[in-house]
Amino acid sequence: MKVVLTQDVKGVGRAGELVEVADGFGRNYLVPRGLAVMATGGTVKAVEHQQAVIRRKLEKERAEAESLAAKLQGARVVVKARAGDAGRLFGSVTAADVAEALERDLGVKVDRRRIELEGPIKSLGEHAVSLRLAPGISAEVRVVVEAADGEGPSA
Repeated sequence: MKVVLTQDVKGVGRAGELVEVADGFGRNYLVPRGLAVMATGGTVKAVEHQQAVIRRKLEKERAEAESLAAKLQGARVVVKARAGDAGRLFGSVTAADVAEALERDLGVKVDRRRIELEGPIKSLGEHAVSLRLAPGISAEVRVVVEAADGEGPSA
């Protein structure tokens, strides 16, 4: 029997999928619990349409992520932070600081959760930072940490 799953069912499939299940399992378990509906001509067409819409949306998002990665690859942004005489920062540069610098310097808004730092940046200088824009699509930017005006080893 063919059914369209309305919720994810472990070992069977994900919500929105058209799956073939045993007659008893579908009729006695999935349908009564609201986990699936019987696959009729109309529901099959609706599922196929919905999957096509989702597929187009994912392709569009992937294309946007690829163009953004091409734009950001190798870009440099500057972050100013308070530093001591030895070039160590009083605080640290976090993913939120990098996201703010990307928006300020390049005009690109990147969610801070997509910025991968091995740890907080705690020293002056240039650091490589990876941006995970989409599954399988990433870009590397250079973050230059400079001492805030009147501070640091150059002052």
